[in-house]
Amino acid sequence: MHNPGNADDAGTRRSARDDVRTRFADGAQYIAGRPAKGTSGRTHAVVDPSTGDEVYTYELAGAEDVDRAVAAARAAFPEWSGATPGERSEALHRFAAVLADQAEDLARFESLQCGKPLKLTREFDVPGTIDNTAFFAGAARHLQGQSAGEYSGDHTSYVRREAIGVVGSIAPWNYPLQMAAWKILPAIAAGNTIVLKPAELTPLTSLLFARAATEAGIPDGVINVVTGTGKEAGERLVGHPDVAMTSFTGSTAVGRRVAEIATATVKRLHLELGGKAPFVVFDDADLEAAVHGAVAGALINTGQDCTAATRAYVQRPLYEEFVSRTAALMESVRLGDPFAPGTDLGPLISHVQRDRVAAFVDRARSYARVVTGGEAPGGDLAKGAYYRPTLIAGAAQDSEVVQSEIFGPVLVVLPFDSDDDGIRLANDTPYGLAASAWSRDVYRANRATREIRAGCVWVNDHIPIISEMPHGGYRASGFGKDMSAYSFEEYTQIKHVMFDNTAVARKDWHRTIFGDR
Repeated sequence: MHNPGNADDAGTRRSARDDVRTRFADGAQYIAGRPAKGTSGRTHAVVDPSTGDEVYTYELAGAEDVDRAVAAARAAFPEWSGATPGERSEALHRFAAVLADQAEDLARFESLQCGKPLKLTREFDVPGTIDNTAFFAGAARHLQGQSAGEYSGDHTSYVRREAIGVVGSIAPWNYPLQMAAWKILPAIAAGNTIVLKPAELTPLTSLLFARAATEAGIPDGVINVVTGTGKEAGERLVGHPDVAMTSFTGSTAVGRRVAEIATATVKRLHLELGGKAPFVVFDDADLEAAVHGAVAGALINTGQDCTAATRAYVQRPLYEEFVSRTAALMESVRLGDPFAPGTDLGPLISHVQRDRVAAFVDRARSYARVVTGGEAPGGDLAKGAYYRPTLIAGAAQDSEVVQSEIFGPVLVVLPFDSDDDGIRLANDTPYGLAASAWSRDVYRANRATREIRAGCVWVNDHIPIISEMPHGGYRASGFGKDMSAYSFEEYTQIKHVMFDNTAVARKDWHRTIFGDR
């Protein structure tokens, strides 16, 4: 279906575009609490993917900008890491309040640069980011080590949990605001300072996020943003000798390159990489719930989500009905202007990404059946990077559309016979970020949660996340956790402190070096 929008929606877009150009007239870098222009000598355009129109052109960061940002973060580290947990907590509470005041701007700018429907940015991206900020405001006061104890008999030991230093983080283009928050918040709540490189396609809300932190009173240099290419700015940031840790979210292929560079300087490394989430429907499942969950889980953010449902495995008694009902529901989804209230699905991030998705589907026609979708719409949507919701059936387990991350509004459906087969197929890709199991049988569902190798397994739902719970993958989906108190394991060093309690000059163990008992 097509939702054409109206003149009011176009006016909202123009207003947002004008606000962007005014707000970021001083450049798309944010270093030591001030905006700046990049010094690489090259420019880049933020493009509205729903129209193909340029929104904002800026100067890209070069190595010199990265060095300045890292120096600012390093200079801010002693004061920020030395602040009490209560002081950092208060600053983050103020930060959450500023973000709440700016919620509508954040939603409009996110929709403009990503093509997300406003209902998604207003109801998911922005509230989730504000909640995440409020969560870490509280969690900052609970960074504790192990309580003291006399483990050797003659000594008292305790554990300190300390900030690592300057964190260099790289965020992707699919959830620019939320990914900025996921990178920045646990790092600074733990006392680190940070330099974030957002995707050059989508820097706007990362910059707003950093500016809001300054407005909230977080000291200059604690949060810095450099907007440049991965080759120049990203690799310089990852390899910088004064960066103590790297956190990267993106494709598995780029993650391997990040790991290679980080390893050369022996950095702490956190990777959240690709996904190919299975959606396993057992024959006792609520079919209506599974169909609705599959369409929502596959099409969230136009399928540009590492945890999106991409491989539906349906036990054979339900398979045919699942395919037909899922196709019908997909056909009811309304593509259209992201600023129109009735739009369900916006464009992909770019025409390049749309063409990549289309190529996967076109190649699949030689070995599988495209049940619905499989094309870009015409008419007034043809200017944008739109692609119709697509359902593919009849593909083999080892085929490209089953094994590779497509990152678009494409769901592949395969049948299975026994429960053993369903779980085996679910685990049969290199990835392990997320999965879901659909069953009314608690024992069957529990088995699936135990045996599916993924960092998150939902039961009778797919996609919801909450600030209190961790997010991260297995195998080629990376390692380490975003969100929750578990993320502090990535952003803190553990130090053992040991006190002698005897006041004896000659310790008994000294005999191993000199003397006898």
